[in-house]
Amino acid sequence: MLRAIRRRIDSCQNKIADEPDEAADTVTKNDVGPKIPWYFANGFLLFWALLFFAIVIPFFYRLPTALTDEDASRNEFIAERAYKNLYTLSNIGTKLTGSKENEIEAVNFILNELKKIEENLQEDLFEMETDVSQAAGSFPYSTMLNVYQGVQNIAVKLTPKNSTSQTYLLVNSHFDSKPFTPSAGDAGFMIVTMLEVLRVIATTKQQFEHPIVFLFNGAEEGMMQASHGFVTQHKWAPFCKAVVNLDAGGSGGREILFQSGPNNPWLVNYYKKYVKHPFATTMAEEIFQSGIIPSDTDFRQFNKYGNIPGLDLAQCINGYVYHTKYDLIDVIPRGSLQNTGDNVLSLVRGLANATELNNKADNTGHAVFFDFLGLYFIHYSDTTGIWLNLCVAIATLILIFVSIWRMSKVSYESISSVTRWFSLILLVQLLSFVFGLAFPAIVAWFMDSVGQSLTYFSSPMLIVGLYVCPSLIGLALPITIHYNIQRNDKISLAYHLQLALHSHAAILALLVIFLTAFGIRSTYIFVIPLIFYSLSLVLNLLTTLHDRGYAWMGILKAGQLIPFICSSYTFYIFIVVLTPMGGRSGSASNRDVLISLLTAIGTILSFGFLLPLINNFRRPSFIILTLLGVTVLTMFLASFTQIGFPYRPKTNGHRVAYLQVRNMFYEYDGTLGRDESGYLFSFQDRREEKPLLGTKVNLTGLVSIKSRCKAEMMCGMPLYDYRFTKSRLQSKWLPRSEPIVPPGISTLDMLNKTVLNATNVRFEFNLTGPSHMSLFIQPYENVKISNWSFLPSYLDTPLPYHIYLTYGIDSSPYNFFVEAESLHGDLGFPLFQLGVSAHFIGNEGDAQSVKFASSFPSYSILAEWPAIYKHYVF
Repeated sequence: MLRAIRRRIDSCQNKIADEPDEAADTVTKNDVGPKIPWYFANGFLLFWALLFFAIVIPFFYRLPTALTDEDASRNEFIAERAYKNLYTLSNIGTKLTGSKENEIEAVNFILNELKKIEENLQEDLFEMETDVSQAAGSFPYSTMLNVYQGVQNIAVKLTPKNSTSQTYLLVNSHFDSKPFTPSAGDAGFMIVTMLEVLRVIATTKQQFEHPIVFLFNGAEEGMMQASHGFVTQHKWAPFCKAVVNLDAGGSGGREILFQSGPNNPWLVNYYKKYVKHPFATTMAEEIFQSGIIPSDTDFRQFNKYGNIPGLDLAQCINGYVYHTKYDLIDVIPRGSLQNTGDNVLSLVRGLANATELNNKADNTGHAVFFDFLGLYFIHYSDTTGIWLNLCVAIATLILIFVSIWRMSKVSYESISSVTRWFSLILLVQLLSFVFGLAFPAIVAWFMDSVGQSLTYFSSPMLIVGLYVCPSLIGLALPITIHYNIQRNDKISLAYHLQLALHSHAAILALLVIFLTAFGIRSTYIFVIPLIFYSLSLVLNLLTTLHDRGYAWMGILKAGQLIPFICSSYTFYIFIVVLTPMGGRSGSASNRDVLISLLTAIGTILSFGFLLPLINNFRRPSFIILTLLGVTVLTMFLASFTQIGFPYRPKTNGHRVAYLQVRNMFYEYDGTLGRDESGYLFSFQDRREEKPLLGTKVNLTGLVSIKSRCKAEMMCGMPLYDYRFTKSRLQSKWLPRSEPIVPPGISTLDMLNKTVLNATNVRFEFNLTGPSHMSLFIQPYENVKISNWSFLPSYLDTPLPYHIYLTYGIDSSPYNFFVEAESLHGDLGFPLFQLGVSAHFIGNEGDAQSVKFASSFPSYSILAEWPAIYKHYVF
């Protein structure tokens, strides 16, 4: 087969290389000497790997020294004080909306700390006002209508006495938590940061212009109810013109700026000016807003319902403990608090003096922003980005043409002949680019198809063998085969290598033009390597190193140091952040492919201008074989050893979410038609129940509920929230013979039934139950819900309706009505189904449920509670 390929290449070369008689002289002139010995080849790649571990990793995890009371002035953020507050707050335990811990204990803790701050207030300079409020309301969110009552907000306004400003800066975070987590990181960390920032500002003489509102909100984890209540109902909300939102998707590292605006690019300018330890990227913003991140923040509510622009910052390291019982203060270094505290304090002070808050700034357009190793922050407007991208891409293409022209002059070849060779190599390099993306994705698909997904979950180094090495193989293979079989001696191998690099640059330049046309601000990740390649090419052309054999390689390699560090740093961020998310993104999502593609893009950008240089060594195939060997070995270790088992106790747990369910179905005449009990599993990752097989957990009888979902409204199950609803087709049911007895009751009473006219009837209900409930409503055929007491516009959404109910400190019963209209005028038959699910979160359940939970292995992290579902026909 190889001989056949050679014959085809030779035939193609005969057409391309219309050779003059003096070719022999040209070959001699372009002879650049012997290649580098093959045993140096792997050392070449090893150098860049060591550069990554010596520079990128240390800077990525670098934190400042935490300050204590002994070595800090009153004008600085003191991590030790914040740490002590976090210890107290996290020790309250789970702070679920509606619980005593959240509504009383956490609120009292914050109010006590605020009282201490007020006692030391610089009263001659500031006024401090604290307002504790309750909110009730509703808004559509994802697949449901989010209805809430009695959620609490603690708002503190710090006003300079000499200020006449009617525009406020808002600083927000939340103190509530998901079930079964002390929430030290999400977001106790940010709450104590806010308290310490408020203390420093309120007790020092440094003045500012605009009042600052610090919002400690008590209901974020239930789809951001408290922030919605504040921004739509609070007396201070209309005056808030910018927000600094603080949240978490991990615990114990640097906080990342991952959303800005919308529009208002001046906000990013203030971030650059005032933040001491920058960590940000536009790419994070675009990935987050694409919807592939299984999280959301209060930032959405301030933007959507208050038209308040701002900056969204979050902890993102160690997402393995996020929303689990291991989100403890023990995993948070004091340096992390110091890092965030320094940044937030300085940023808040800067924004509190921003003239742009007076609505005089140009608020149109977005910003492109990113940091370099946390040392320097770069930003510019999206308009500047468009011009920069296009100028760099066009300049690169022009420089490539100049280089080809020089090659033709030095080699005494026609420019058309060199251009045809460049075109051939461009096709080969395009194939390399595609293979560099495809090979890791194929490995990810294969591992998933044999049931070995997420093998890198607890052993991230496996990513190197599983995805980095296949990407390098894909990049190297086509161009190496080409140089092994090509027979063009009209130009030197040094020129051939330059043509390969030019081809890669041309592909990136065309990508930049294409992505810029589609408005992708993250295009900067392709522009950075192009800029430095073009600069090195300019230097080589100006110094004539371009034409002196391999002399141009020195400048090229030196010029690739910064792009390599920048590209590998950027993509390492996403590997670190997104890998833990694979454990909670649902079983329908193949996160291996996402991680493989991100790794592949990072590898291509880091090594795209370096890997063709392996053809400067003898036997470059040795590198490809080495990479192949590493890939095969890694796949073996991932598949057949404990290294590839995804889960570890405490550090990298297997999230298992299930409900202890009692389902009760009532007939139209009110009689109980069916009563069943069991466990409803909503698996959080791709492996579903497979990690539990062979353990003490008895899953005999576990079945899919997909068929029930087709036959019954919302599968006839007490689906908890929109995540359960979206993943219901992947959920599974484990029947139980002994009835589950819920620890509490939920009661739906029909208070009144009124026939409004010949086609419409009104039902009035009273609902009591725990703090988290849902209503599912679906009219029968030829019937529609014409009116109800909930948000009227939500009636236009697809059936069935899901109304998610939450209460905070106000546990009053829900009173609501539903009006049904018969489209053919007959009211003597069932009109609609109504399901009520009640969730007793925080309760262990009955003895059999406790025994079942205790059978799970130590690496399992359970989120389970009793739930009752009652289905009615009206």
